[in-house]
Amino acid sequence: MATVDALSLFTGLGLSEHKARETLKNTALSTQLREAATQAQQTLGSTIDKATGTLLYGLASRLKDPRRLSFLVSYIANKKIHTETQLSAALEYVRSHPLDPIDTVDFEQECGVGIVVTPEQIEEAVEAAINRHQSQLLVERYRFNMGLLMGEARAVLKWADGKMIKHEVDMQVLHLLGPKTETDLEKKPKVTKPRPEETDWRTAKDVVENGEAAGQTVSLMEQLRGEALKFHKPGENYKTPGYVTTPHTMDLLKQHLEITGGQANNGICFLRFDDTNPEKEEAKFFTAICDMVAWLGYTPYKVTYASDYFDQLYAWAVELIHRGQAYVCHQRGEELKGHNPPPSPWRDRPIEESLLLFEAMRKGKFAEGEATLRMKLVMEDGKMDPVAYRVKYTPHHRTGDTWCIYPTYDYTHCLCDSIEHITHSLCTKEFQARRSSYFWLCNALDVYCPVQWEYGRLNLHYAVVSKRKILQLVAAGAVRDWDDPRLFTLTALRRRGFPSEAINNFCARVGVTVAQTTMEPHLLEACVRDVLNDTAPRAMAVLESLQVIITNFPAAKSLDIQVPNFPADETKGFHQVPFGPIVFIERTDFKEEPEPGYKRLAWGQPVGLRHTGYVIELQHVVKGPSGSVESLEVTCRRADAGEKPKAFIHWVSQPLTCEIRLYERLFQHKNPEDPAEVPGGFLSDLNPESLQVVEAALVDCSVALAKPFDKFQFERLGYFSVDPDSRQGQLVFNRTVTLKEDPGKV
Repeated sequence: MATVDALSLFTGLGLSEHKARETLKNTALSTQLREAATQAQQTLGSTIDKATGTLLYGLASRLKDPRRLSFLVSYIANKKIHTETQLSAALEYVRSHPLDPIDTVDFEQECGVGIVVTPEQIEEAVEAAINRHQSQLLVERYRFNMGLLMGEARAVLKWADGKMIKHEVDMQVLHLLGPKTETDLEKKPKVTKPRPEETDWRTAKDVVENGEAAGQTVSLMEQLRGEALKFHKPGENYKTPGYVTTPHTMDLLKQHLEITGGQANNGICFLRFDDTNPEKEEAKFFTAICDMVAWLGYTPYKVTYASDYFDQLYAWAVELIHRGQAYVCHQRGEELKGHNPPPSPWRDRPIEESLLLFEAMRKGKFAEGEATLRMKLVMEDGKMDPVAYRVKYTPHHRTGDTWCIYPTYDYTHCLCDSIEHITHSLCTKEFQARRSSYFWLCNALDVYCPVQWEYGRLNLHYAVVSKRKILQLVAAGAVRDWDDPRLFTLTALRRRGFPSEAINNFCARVGVTVAQTTMEPHLLEACVRDVLNDTAPRAMAVLESLQVIITNFPAAKSLDIQVPNFPADETKGFHQVPFGPIVFIERTDFKEEPEPGYKRLAWGQPVGLRHTGYVIELQHVVKGPSGSVESLEVTCRRADAGEKPKAFIHWVSQPLTCEIRLYERLFQHKNPEDPAEVPGGFLSDLNPESLQVVEAALVDCSVALAKPFDKFQFERLGYFSVDPDSRQGQLVFNRTVTLKEDPGKV
């Protein structure tokens, strides 16, 4: 082979021209590399990508036994060996097994062939390593030995790609510590290392404890703006790790910049619904999501739907077939399940045949499941040839029966992003495994390719959040609907009375992170109390009432009592409630035979009535035939006319009757979806005490004109919100949270 041809071959492997020329000077190396590259090209039938070229160069430069070259090249070219770790194991194996024949089963086992390490596994391993060293990381910051984290993750995932581990470590450390400061960039001072017992970790503890940042919390929007600083600049998509470029990339990016004007920060944001499955999409869900986005305080630039682009998506699918990158397949859904489904026997069918069959799918000539359109690629998780289109005869809630074939998420997401010229497509981490199809599909069609950025999902203990499992709860009658206040959907939290500000504050405290986060519900409830304490006016209500007759009431008719809306700040106004000779108190605020330490109403122990300026003292207990207490007779005096009582209790007079719903956790265990914790499944873990309905509660008349979602603090009871089930003359309240955190819930 001529020197020029060899030089071209070696640079095609990803070598720089300088390194290629140096390689040619080494006859043994260049001969072995030339043979490896030629065999790989014959196997692949196309050009060799840089990752494969790097492995081939490593093989040629380190292999001592030329007899094994062809054997190892076949594994590299067929992507069975695709990491440096696997190559090192393979070279060690052939060195230690010089005799023929090689036991391929043993070889593949020793070299990790067929083992797929998912991005989620890498994320979890890195997260575990960071958690083990978090205190030290927070103290040492970027001076910490990051190699330790990579080594621990690699120890758990032997066959993981080292570059992916390093990238994940870099990302998670960045999200934990934030960008480097000037202090981080200073040279590390030489100091005597203290003995372990002298190390003070209070600094770390003060930074983050129980998922809450100490001191002033940066707002959620400020954190998001900080995240945006880490994004690639408009038009510099190619600088993002893993981004795949083509000869058309730079021209497409130039056109993209002309259309968007280079906007990113202070740009616009779309809210797009993926309505590609007519069997699962209902208009009420989309309406509810729009309502929730608005409720949280955000107005998108535009609301769009994948179905807006069905015509363009179909045209691109036809083009994909024309380019030999998609084919019609007749494998059934059950054949494609599992980790290693059989390859499609229709993968190499003629292009014209696939075009005719795809048109037949479009015209409704196939039954559901008889034909799909599949793309020719392998995804990160090893899934081969994902489906692009399938047949469904369910009418679509927006397009009706115009279509009987519908695109999948894997096909739709990136192309809709491209149509809308999205600069940064934000999603949760489970979509990281689809990143390869995202880049591949845009490049296969030569259209603008945006960048997908993944973030961790925020979960809560004692809850399920998946759509499928919530539907199971509704079908089983465990909850009423998506907005049942025992759920943690946004619409359920709003119905329960959680303020949107509290949810935003909670998310700000948790922080924006790439790691999946599971938090305790009491931390969210604490944010709710913080907001409602300042925004929910006070009222009085009695859940389990006991009638009290004041025998010496000081006036001929009821008195009007001025009650502050916010006792700590009377500048926020007052409301008026009647105070008459008959009042109602909580049954638990009276005991005939009190235990030691009981401070409320009892024989010889008067109590004050809040806001009235009066103290009542027990004179007579009226009992029914069964011996139960039916009412009390008391006398009253001015609070300043004698000794101050030990307690002041709430009360109502001439009250409204209402329904009050008291909520507890829906599930009994912290992780209801964990088979180890709940072997019978999450439906077996329902808390029978999750809802208690008080049908004849009493509330003071100041709330008579309250509307759905109005919020109040019922003194001494908790925070409550008016439920949409309320009707004229029959208010229904949901208890949002208690006044104080229940220690048993921590």
